Amino acid sequence: MHAIIMAGGRGTRLAPYTTVLPKPLMPLCDRPILDVLMRQLVRDGVDEVTISVSPLSGLIETWVRHHGEYGVPVSFVYEDTPLGTAGAIRNVQRPASTFLALNGDVLTTLDFRDLVGRNRETDAIATMATKRRTVDVEYGVVHTGGDGRIVRLEEKPQLSFMVSMGIYAMEPEIVDLIGEGERIDFPDLLLRAIDAGHQVNTLEYEGYWRDIGNRDDYEAAISEFEADPDEFVGR
Repeated sequence: MHAIIMAGGRGTRLAPYTTVLPKPLMPLCDRPILDVLMRQLVRDGVDEVTISVSPLSGLIETWVRHHGEYGVPVSFVYEDTPLGTAGAIRNVQRPASTFLALNGDVLTTLDFRDLVGRNRETDAIATMATKRRTVDVEYGVVHTGGDGRIVRLEEKPQLSFMVSMGIYAMEPEIVDLIGEGERIDFPDLLLRAIDAGHQVNTLEYEGYWRDIGNRDDYEAAISEFEADPDEFVGR
């Protein structure tokens, strides 16, 4: 099973931390998030990893080459120009079977085998791992009729959404939907697959997940990882 990690983003939401380190190398206690992710992938059966990086992210390759001992082949592809979250898949040697594509800044306890199994069982071209998140609205929300009259008031409500975890299982033929050198993000790629008549599924995950691309989640992830690192890499 092949995994493609997207690590070419600039990490602007995590500034000023990312003025020094690429986002996938941001530390969780004594190890980078990328190291945790790599160990999880290998534990769950991945036997080949490709990491897509930008020309400014050579530090990622340097770290993996000198510090990462994962027991599987690890290769790199470089985005000379930004290709969005999904465009770099076209630059990778076409996987032979179902593969994983994921962002390099997620911390989760998801078993990646479950996601791959879901995709194969349903004959989908892609399956997105999803997580329900609740957002607190800090203001009183006003619902009005067409004439401006108040119909309903909600004081600081909570809104619930199903969100993408930034982790996907995909079949090799999805690569054909990406143009050579095209900049495209995962949502647009999946919509393109649906428009072409392919099935795209989700796997809702109820366990732990954080996108460390923002400061609040990153700082929370540090504390949660430190409290029980075996929960993430010890299974």
